[in-house]
Amino acid sequence: MKLKKLYSSREVAQLTGLTARQLQWWAKRNLFPPAVESHKTEAGGFTERRYSPIELLELMVLADLRRKGFTVARIRKLLQVLRTRFKTRLYEAIEGGGPVTLFIDGDNIYARTVAGDLFSILDNAAQPLMMMGEDIKLRQLIARERPMRRRAKGRASADKRGASQP
Repeated sequence: MKLKKLYSSREVAQLTGLTARQLQWWAKRNLFPPAVESHKTEAGGFTERRYSPIELLELMVLADLRRKGFTVARIRKLLQVLRTRFKTRLYEAIEGGGPVTLFIDGDNIYARTVAGDLFSILDNAAQPLMMMGEDIKLRQLIARERPMRRRAKGRASADKRGASQP
């Protein structure tokens, strides 16, 4: 993926799998506002929202969390806790680039500080956890481009047959 200065909401939707409507809804409710808001043009139309490369990476993570079943309320809490408790943004917490690193076990998100303390972001981010045993499987939260979907051969040929019939 080639990085650009700004990405349109269409490009972000294509790269993340989020819909343009989701992005609009998230911006309107201040869950995830874009770097450049949509505004009215002289011709009477509107410009597209624009997102920075950092916002794109954050949206890739959030889209992945949505696909894993995380609700918008839990995503809002994640962003809020990172901002208020850890004084960082999601971009700095993914891939080990900031004061905390994020991990996921499927149902919950954890933050590990540079000092090694572990916190449950969605349950009680003020209370460090004590981890015992090796049964807990955590994987680091990273930004991933949405895999492109391939169209099934059988479906494509069925679509062609259906298109020629009245």
